[in-house]
Formats: sequence, C-alpha cells, structure tokens
Amino acid sequence: MTPAALAQALWQARQPGRPRVSGPVCDASTLSDAAAAYAVQDQSLRWLGPVGGWKVGAAGPTHTPICAPLPAAGLLASGVALSPPRGALRGLEVELALRVAHDLPPQQQGLGDALLCTVFDAVLPAIEWVDSRLAAGQASPALLRLADLQSHGALILGPARPLGAADPEPDLPTLGATLCWNGQTVASTVGGNPAQDLRRLVDWLIGHTARRGLPLRGGQIVTTGSCTGLLWALEAGVSVQGRLGSWGEVGLSLIS
Repeated sequence: MTPAALAQALWQARQPGRPRVSGPVCDASTLSDAAAAYAVQDQSLRWLGPVGGWKVGAAGPTHTPICAPLPAAGLLASGVALSPPRGALRGLEVELALRVAHDLPPQQQGLGDALLCTVFDAVLPAIEWVDSRLAAGQASPALLRLADLQSHGALILGPARPLGAADPEPDLPTLGATLCWNGQTVASTVGGNPAQDLRRLVDWLIGHTARRGLPLRGGQIVTTGSCTGLLWALEAGVSVQGRLGSWGEVGLSLIS
C-alpha cells in the first residue's frame, strides 16, 4: 500500500459513520520505518487542511523523538465541549505546549545554544485528546500509530503565558501536572514527561520539520508529550480539568 492510499484510508475513517481501518493494511509490515510513516502524514495533509502545530515527544531521555503535524481545525480553546463520535477513544493527557513566535527559515536546523524565547513566545497548558483511526487503537503497531498522526484527536489549549528572555524556561523534570475528572484527581505527577529534556525535543523538531519542507511557522503550537500519562474517560458527561505547574489551567467537557 502506498503512503497516499494509507493516508486516504485513514482520512475516510475520520468521516462520520465510517469504520476504522483494519485488515491487511494494519499488519506490522505495512510500514518499513519512521520515514514511511512520515510520508503517510505528509499525504494526509491533502485532506486534513493547514498545519496548526506539531506534537513531539520521546519515550525516554535518549530515545529518538517522534512527531506529527496537528490540523489547525483541531486546536481548540479551553472550555470546549467535545462530543466524540461512536467508537472513538477518550484518552486524555496534560501537556506543555509552546507557541512559535515567528516563521523559522527553512535552513534553520535546530535551537542550538539560543534561548527558547528566540523561537517561542509563550507557554500554554494543554490537554490532548487521544483517538485512533485504527480498529486496534493503541494496540496497533507503533509505526501505524505514528502514521495516524500519533493517535491525535484534538488539542485543547489554556491561556498563553508570555515567555521572554528574563523568564525561566520550563523544566520538565521538575514540572508538576494534575488531571481531574469532575473535580476528582485521577493523576498527579512531578517530572512525568518521559522525554525529560524540553530543549532536546524542540531542537530535534526544528530540524526535522525543516527537512520535511514544513518549517515551523509563527503562531503554530508545539505540544511536547504527556506529563500525566494517558488516562481514559470511559463515558461521556465528564468535566475535565488540567493544571500544569505554575503555567496555568485548561479544561473541557466530554458530552454524548
């Protein structure tokens, strides 16, 4: 199956009433490597519309990061009411997001020794809604999940807090995060993001997106992986609140 064909199958699975992708296309051998998964992502943008941001993360401090473009239509303001379609997953996690200050030149390959604020002008608390277009969901092979925008559903954003040269940069190892359902805490962590090094993540992403011909653009949002772990809301009618240390709060409601 070509990247374009798999991208189209994933797009069709996003449409109301359409089944999730299953069968031979979901075999572990469908994609040979991460480059093949990224090719599917690139093809998917034909249907998903403009890129509003990126998600980036890593399984550990020395693991190679992975990423996915975020459709602009899926970047939502805190307080939104989400109504996932029948069969959708309801995974939620608190994350630290950054806002890109200006268009980056295509030749820029990383952050280097520059301050974070030379590329990003604000920090935002975020909750990512994790979903899947794959019938096996999170049990699908890792490369297929990567091709499916790394299981992205939507990103809910709290108020932006400006980041300047005089401000301390966010520190993932000491960053606290909480996630609550209907006022009850379901996750509370300190240093819960497995990547641990924020600068390493964004340094890699800057180079990666430039090499893909999709350099970061001013106003885009970069979210940097789960700080709470992935929690599952098993039913609708849930008010969800997240807090990201001193960086603020974000919330949404899940409705049927």
